[in-house]
Amino acid sequence: MTRILFVRCDASETFGVAPTSVRAARGTPEVWDALEGDDPRPSLDGIGGVVVFGSTFNVEHAEEQPFIKETADLIRETVERRIPFLGVCFGGQLLAWALDAHVGEGPIREIGFEPIHPTAEAASDRLFSHFTDGDMAFQWHGDAFELPPGATLLATGDRVPNQAFRVGDRSWGTQFHLEVNGSELDFWLNEFAREGNLEADWGKSEEVVRREADRYIAEHEARGREVFERFTRIATEASTSASP
Repeated sequence: MTRILFVRCDASETFGVAPTSVRAARGTPEVWDALEGDDPRPSLDGIGGVVVFGSTFNVEHAEEQPFIKETADLIRETVERRIPFLGVCFGGQLLAWALDAHVGEGPIREIGFEPIHPTAEAASDRLFSHFTDGDMAFQWHGDAFELPPGATLLATGDRVPNQAFRVGDRSWGTQFHLEVNGSELDFWLNEFAREGNLEADWGKSEEVVRREADRYIAEHEARGREVFERFTRIATEASTSASP
């Protein structure tokens, strides 16, 4: 069973479709709660793949939130050791930032389901070849990333251009939340409603986001499950090829 390390960077992270998808592909998810700061950065020995998920923090908070630099160091080690890596939203931004690309306020704050457009290079990509033009992907972010040197752009958006990229042949980052399922989305919306007004703060009401979810979440979940199953198989192959 291939060990897949999930890095939790937010107290409200439930990992969506990721755990069951990893298990379906005969992997074992393990969790490092990076945000808590109580557990030291884990060793990557014996780890087949690493996934870093979203956060309410941004890279601009790196000086006040030590977990950000610690997680970036983990990402650099993962890439250097050619261990398969996937960064989702904040995780994708952190991959770009760890590899010296600019991350900062995006052209617009995105929330809810927005269309993405795979590039020609995505057609042969091992994680994203099943995406098609106009697929609706769940977004919740204010920052956005530029591409690291040598990266391959895999998907674009109508309002935020960089939506997915690959570095080398084993590291991927996305801006959209491909892991989100219906229960996680419901949890996030309920959590936010306790402290703010979604339409006032993000430009789209909770009711609109929920209507979008009713229409798009089933296909969104299916695409996300496929990504995590593919990622686990890639990690298994890489672990096998690295074995003496």
